[in-house]
Amino acid sequence: MKQFKMIVLAGLLAGMLPVAAVQAQAAYPSKPITIIVPYGAGGVTDIAGRALGESLGRQLNQPVVIENKPGAAGSMGVIDMMNTKPDGYRLTLAPVGIFRQPYLQKTRYDPIRDLSYIASVWTYDFMVTVAADSPFKTINEFVDYAKKHPGAIEYGTPGRYTGNQVVLAKLGKDEGIKFVHVPYKGDSEAMTALLGGHTQAAVIANSVLPFLQSGKVRILASAADVRPEAFSQVPTMKEAGYNVEVPSPLGLAGPKGLPQDIVNTLDQAVKKAMEDPAFQKVLQNYGVRTFYMDSNTYSEFAKTTFKEEKDIIGNLGLDD
Repeated sequence: MKQFKMIVLAGLLAGMLPVAAVQAQAAYPSKPITIIVPYGAGGVTDIAGRALGESLGRQLNQPVVIENKPGAAGSMGVIDMMNTKPDGYRLTLAPVGIFRQPYLQKTRYDPIRDLSYIASVWTYDFMVTVAADSPFKTINEFVDYAKKHPGAIEYGTPGRYTGNQVVLAKLGKDEGIKFVHVPYKGDSEAMTALLGGHTQAAVIANSVLPFLQSGKVRILASAADVRPEAFSQVPTMKEAGYNVEVPSPLGLAGPKGLPQDIVNTLDQAVKKAMEDPAFQKVLQNYGVRTFYMDSNTYSEFAKTTFKEEKDIIGNLGLDD
């Protein structure tokens, strides 16, 4: 009889183990989550990333810690994911530049193989910018002058191989214009050079907004697909007659092998966070647009973009 009771007890315990495992799995998240911002503190990405973290923390009922890891052209977060356990407690923001770097230099990562894409959150818009006292009032005047004076226009960007450079590289390629690219270490340095008269133009992302509002610069055109609300008076390049559109969405990603249920939980949390008025307010302050893609759509976007970047770099001569 005693042996029979032990067998029954063992059977009950065995039956409870799968239930316990399911309950433990359903408990995600049960501790703080870290999100890597692959840029320095104080920039637009860092500020927006911290706002996203705060909102995600409210959605997931767990603190979200932001860790800045600048360097390697914004790919430090991806590199970190290669050694991260796929449990959903360490994630990274993924800028579009990670799809370009492997074609420019030897990288330790493969952006498709080494990441699990969770959701895209916002997108940056690139603005062709001149100083307020510039003689150029429209992008068409700018292009006409550049055609007549090859090499006369020097433009600044926050670095080589950035989406900023792609904007005028493509315009130059399409229109047969020779622009002179001057790379800087960031938007602020490129803006300082422009305002100091060291360059005739700059291609700056959303950090240009306060300079526009203060009247220090004039934006000739954006490389966005639509007119961003914060720059509603600025025509897109396509509206001006030039086939230049350079998207720059940024999203949340984790290491490869991230379980689908965790991906789904985070995806839904991101979607809810994007509806959070506090998060929306931070983005609006910098003229940044929300740009949501769910996990499946974002994963397909990553694959397509990675393939397209090879042609972009080769055709535009960015690797010269």
